[in-house]
Amino acid sequence: MTEDRYGRDVLAGTQAVPHRAAPRARPCPAEPGLVVEDVETGWVGAVVRVEKSGGQHVVVLENRRGRTRTFGLGPGFWVDGEPVVLTAPVGRRAPAAPARTASGSRAVAGAPARVARASRIWVEGRHDAELVEKVWGDDLRIEGVVVELLDGVDNLVEHLRSFAPGPDRRVGVLVDHLVAGSKEERIAVEARRCGPPGSVLVLGHPYVDVWQAVRPERVGLDRWPTIERGTEWKLGILRELGWPADDQADVARAWQRILRTVRSYADLEPSLLGRVEELIDFVTS
Repeated sequence: MTEDRYGRDVLAGTQAVPHRAAPRARPCPAEPGLVVEDVETGWVGAVVRVEKSGGQHVVVLENRRGRTRTFGLGPGFWVDGEPVVLTAPVGRRAPAAPARTASGSRAVAGAPARVARASRIWVEGRHDAELVEKVWGDDLRIEGVVVELLDGVDNLVEHLRSFAPGPDRRVGVLVDHLVAGSKEERIAVEARRCGPPGSVLVLGHPYVDVWQAVRPERVGLDRWPTIERGTEWKLGILRELGWPADDQADVARAWQRILRTVRSYADLEPSLLGRVEELIDFVTS
């Protein structure tokens, strides 16, 4: 017997059907760092300050990309999924220097992760995903962006057709070795046609592997060495570094050793930084 998800016919009887009252907005001081969403525009940002403008109190919110917008203080906001009426802070404090995440964005202490968006960022492999998580993880959780592994770029077009991207279901793809005339460039051109305009963005860096996006001085090199054709790239790098290079277990250990040297965006090459920031902007705009 199938359960009726919607209950009995509400027109079949005269008894009133009780309903849940809308939650009442509670007063909430607009303290610096509080993460707030404006209901009308969907703008999400941390409170920077409350000030007077044009004879009324306003609150300035800064999103994760450092952009600010000003809103009138009062009702029309959400905090932690509940409606609030923003009020002026009770007391004035000396402004503190804003903390920053590993990506350089303003850190928001205690902010809960946002429910995941339908849009996604895809990367080629586990090492790419771990590097993105280490530098941009805090930002991605606040924005509700999930990073998924492709296990290589060869099947990107098939993955996109299955995902069926659209205006509210975007896909941003980070591709290794995306250079002119490469196999990756041909795949990227075809992939951009796999959805309506503005629903798919394929970007890449010029490196053979994401390891090279870590500044070489972090592992004691002046530059990443060139590995001759026919040699598995990562094993060749390990031999150049004088690290164990017998099997994939050595590769895995080496990557964790490299990843530990990455403290923030300053330890990565600009050609990767810019592409990841563009992808985050794309799937959250």
